[in-house]
Amino acid sequence: MDKRRQILEGIYGDGREETRLTRTRHGQLEFLTTMSYIDRQAPNPCRVLELGAGTGSYTAALAQRRHQVTAVELVEKNYELLKANTAQYPNVEAVRGDALDLRQWADDTFQLTLSMGPMYHLYGKGGVDRAIDEAIRVTRPGGILMFAFLSVYAILYDNYLQAEPHNFKAGWEENFDKDMRLRHFPEQVFTGYDVAGFEALFEGKPVHHLRTVATDGILELAEDRVDFSMTDEDFRLFSAYHLLTCEKRELLGSSAHLLYICRKANE
Repeated sequence: MDKRRQILEGIYGDGREETRLTRTRHGQLEFLTTMSYIDRQAPNPCRVLELGAGTGSYTAALAQRRHQVTAVELVEKNYELLKANTAQYPNVEAVRGDALDLRQWADDTFQLTLSMGPMYHLYGKGGVDRAIDEAIRVTRPGGILMFAFLSVYAILYDNYLQAEPHNFKAGWEENFDKDMRLRHFPEQVFTGYDVAGFEALFEGKPVHHLRTVATDGILELAEDRVDFSMTDEDFRLFSAYHLLTCEKRELLGSSAHLLYICRKANE
């Protein structure tokens, strides 16, 4: 087993991913925002490739919208839960596989391609380019691609400034070199980007950038407070505010999770 797969099995092998998008307010907001943009961008129904499908939260929602979904998951425990959680949907095919190797699918196969987690755990340019290029290759000309990624600044705020042991210096040194260039290496486990840097990964590739979206905003940082509370009514109000502001450039970096949305160029 290679190092990346060992890391992923260690993070996700206990099945906790199954409740990630429901047990917290920021998880609920991430799901709501992501589905809102999928609904806006995707023809309905269409053929969808979901990479990093986890335990099937998005897969089930897509199936309920009548999309034909191919859901790909690398981690064994997540894959078993994915199969169980989507068994009722005849329009879902669950596949154990890797976003770096999509050779079983031909060019121009899917109308919508979702990369919902692979970019969190790719540390070298070769792997990053491979994941992007493969996703583009299997998407039809004119099709939509969405890549989830993490903000390095939100990682610093959420994991080092707010959370125990409040060691901001360690977070800074882990994510930046002395010249403030971003670092990406496996021991980070989750690796982050600045927004412009992530968008630059697609320069020269056959896609047109449509928008970059914050999917959970500052809510994860707020929710780390021991005195945090949010009623259902407050969550509905905050969600409405968030959907109105989630593309504002000045707010993007404070969001833990983001989406880069693009369209494959027509040939």
